[in-house]
Amino acid sequence: MEVKQKAALIYNAIEDKKGSRISVLDISGISVMADYFVIADAENNNQLQAIADNVEEQMMKNGNHCRIEGKSESGWVLLDFGDIIVHIFNKEDRLFYDLERLWRDAISVSKEQLGIKEAAL
Repeated sequence: MEVKQKAALIYNAIEDKKGSRISVLDISGISVMADYFVIADAENNNQLQAIADNVEEQMMKNGNHCRIEGKSESGWVLLDFGDIIVHIFNKEDRLFYDLERLWRDAISVSKEQLGIKEAAL
């Protein structure tokens, strides 16, 4: 599975659990740690855990294993799939750590660039 396909799968898994402010950053040109960051918010710790569990489950179904850092109670869970690192935050911690600012030289990747179409209403 190509990295964009993985990112799209992760994006959809986050959306399925109503994660908000999903951001995909292409860091391949500025870091060797991964190709993409996927960053999202959760309203509360239960939702944060549900999002993390769903991302892990959907990726594992496609043969992608991860290392997990953090707990939902801490306000930040990180899932490391090697080429993609997923950061799921509560809203306050996302504002505090502000990864988009820290990685401002990264290229923002849209849903359309991932091949995800908007759902028809």
